[in-house]
Amino acid sequence: MQQLTEIRWHARAGQGAVTAAKVVAETALAADQYPQAMPEYGPERMGAPIKAFTRISSVPIEIHCNIENPDIVVVLDDSLLDIVDVAEGLADDGIVIVNTCTPPEQVRAKLKIPQGARVACVDASGIALDTIKRDIPNTPMVGALIRLTGVVDMDAFKQLLAKNLSKKFGQEMIDANWASVDRAYEEVTVA
Repeated sequence: MQQLTEIRWHARAGQGAVTAAKVVAETALAADQYPQAMPEYGPERMGAPIKAFTRISSVPIEIHCNIENPDIVVVLDDSLLDIVDVAEGLADDGIVIVNTCTPPEQVRAKLKIPQGARVACVDASGIALDTIKRDIPNTPMVGALIRLTGVVDMDAFKQLLAKNLSKKFGQEMIDANWASVDRAYEEVTVA
């Protein structure tokens, strides 16, 4: 892993981007990395566009601001592609991961991304509806993120996810979330 990896999350309030950013950071912390996770939103109501940020480094992180030049962009709602420049500042070799049924080639055509950047797509909402019975695409999106970047370890993420979910839910919901992560890991496609 490079010394510093920066991830910017785009979503609508209520889709779990802030939670995903935090759990990815917690997973990195458990692996003796140095993480940061922070949201950027105000008093938005459910459905309003929001951003969240995750930094993971092998050395202490000395910057404390929003991420302007991400290595990775995770988009939990493809309707944001029409109203937000999600690829703004993307690294030349970066990756954009989008929750959509649209093929990556078509999403790439919509975005202004560097030539060397990749676009990946996965139907995280469909996976979430099938597995956890709710359109909360954050955990499947982390499955796709792990598959494409290896930024955190899958088993460590699933263990931390289970620990966090067990505070509110039973084993059935934990298993459903694990299934959503596994499916997204397998079903994500790249262009």
